[in-house]
This record gives sequence, structure tokens and C-alpha cells, in this order.
Amino acid sequence: MAEYSHLSEPDPEFAPYIAQINSLPPLPQDDWNTRRRRFDSFIVATSNKTYGPQLPKETEYRVIDHQVDVANGKIRVRIIIPTSSVQTYPLMLWIHGGGWTDGNVELDDYQLRAISVEFQISVVNVEYRLAPENPHPTGLNDCYSALKWAAESESMLCADFNKGFIVAGSSAGGTLATILAHRARDDVFFKDRRISGQILQVPGLLHPNAVPDKYKPCLLSFEQNKDAPILSAEGMLWCYSALGGSPTDPEVSPLLYPSHGGLPPTVIQVCGFDPLRDEAFLFDKLLRNEGVKTKTTVYPGVPHAFHYSFPNVKMAVKWEEDFRSGLRWLLEGAPQ
Repeated sequence: MAEYSHLSEPDPEFAPYIAQINSLPPLPQDDWNTRRRRFDSFIVATSNKTYGPQLPKETEYRVIDHQVDVANGKIRVRIIIPTSSVQTYPLMLWIHGGGWTDGNVELDDYQLRAISVEFQISVVNVEYRLAPENPHPTGLNDCYSALKWAAESESMLCADFNKGFIVAGSSAGGTLATILAHRARDDVFFKDRRISGQILQVPGLLHPNAVPDKYKPCLLSFEQNKDAPILSAEGMLWCYSALGGSPTDPEVSPLLYPSHGGLPPTVIQVCGFDPLRDEAFLFDKLLRNEGVKTKTTVYPGVPHAFHYSFPNVKMAVKWEEDFRSGLRWLLEGAPQ
């Protein structure tokens, strides 16, 4: 995959922002309260400012914060349900990003409200417990508990899984989403309510310390983009360290599952200037080799999750358009 190195060249429109990003003080790695406050005050606030003008009328949807039972506690899920003459809707379970250590249901809240109304889809936004206080597999198990709860809550969610049952997420949320899809594929619990699609935005799919020799020649972006803004190679290693778990565990590195056959149609969004770029391309190839339909889009020259902080650049506008077209593709049954 050496030919992908050109995707690391900064996008001309985005390039002027790189110095601005690099001048920001790094998030603290030992003061979790301060770290999360800064994450919320910048990333979440920017996201809300971006999507606030797109919010539908309050009469077009309703929001419910609900507590779901999980191992040793409860977690919050935010439910968004359209209010229209249609009585039942497809369902999307959304998992936020933040390196497994940051984020909450507020991160994508406004965007998901708009998506719910535009696509007439019920949404369950999961606030899983964060690492390192809650190491792997706590957050993953929380998300799986939420998925099972959703599967048993059709009435409350006004859901009809025959219309669509999608798992989706960004960054760490994308990683968790595809692990849920693998788990559900193998779980008799989901025999009669199959996951119909997955949306994976800039997911981490393979711990850099667990790369099989056969994949090393085609996984070059972790080195090529090691100093990328927003997420560097060092930053990604730190996230994995905070997460815990074994690097070779497929529930940490889902690219290492023995088989990806039987997974639902998959939408993947990949940033060219991202250490995680090439593992997403490899995952796309492995999925297609096992007969899984994919719709993968790359955004050359922009870094990991850039759209949160710089929503007005052309690449970010295209990102949002592609998210919507990917969701539409899944809801239409992933036609060829």
C-alpha cells in the first residue's frame, strides 16, 4: 500500500490550520477531570456550535435519557425518536469516540438529532464507562449490553428491525461498533434480529504492537503519519495503553478476528493524514474478500476526526454528505 503515501500530503485548504493545532497545549495524561473538561469545552462545544443551526424543530422528535443495566452498575443512553405519522422506524445504535478515555452522549448529540429526523430513524446514543478507570472490556461490554437492551426494546424505541438495525460510531466508537457486529454475528441472541449494517468512522482496528508479519508491508500509515496533528502515533499508543487488554485480542484489534464473513454491509470513512488509515483500507479488503459489501471513502490530506474541529472546510462538508449517503445506502439494503 505504498501508493497511499500521497494521501498524507496536507489538503491545501486544511494546511493553514496545522500550525494552529500544533500550537495547542496537549491534553493532560494524568489529570482526568481536567482532560475531560478541556475535551468537552473544545470538541463538544465546537460540535454543538456546528450542528446547532441544523437542529430540527423540537416538535419533530423527542429525546429520552434512559438508564440501562450493565455489569456492576448502570449507564446512560440517549434515545432520539422522530415524531411523525410513521409508527415505527429503523434503529441506529451510536457509539461516541474519544480514544476510549473521553467523550459522552453530548459529543454527537445535535448531529444525531438532525439525522434522526432527516432519515426517520430512531437512535440510541451510548454513554459507556471510560478507561482507564474502567479498563477493557468494561466499555465494550457496556455497549454490548446497550445493544441487547435495544434489541429487546422495540416498543419503547418505536423500532422495526426489518427496516434496519445499524451499529455505528466514530474513532474508538467505530472500533467498538465493529466488535459489536462481530459479537452479534456469533450470538444466538441476535438470530432473529440481525444487525443490518455498520458505519465505521476512522476506527482503530489493529494495535500497532500486534501487526502480523503478513500485513506489515501494507500498513505504512502509522509511520508515515506518526506526527500527524490531532492524533499522532504516540497519541494512539497512549490511548491503547489507557484502554488495557491484550493487543492480540480481536476485541482490542478487530482486524485480527479469524473471519469477517457474515458481517453486515459496511460503511468506512478514512482520513488520509491519519495513522489509522491503512488498517481501514486493509479491513475493507478483508471484508470484500469474504463477501461483505463495503462503501469506503477516503479524505486525502486531512487528519483523524478533523471534521469535529474544522466543520466548514470542504472535506468536512463532503464527510457529512458521505455519512448521510452511507446511511441511506444501508437503509436501502446496500444495493450494488
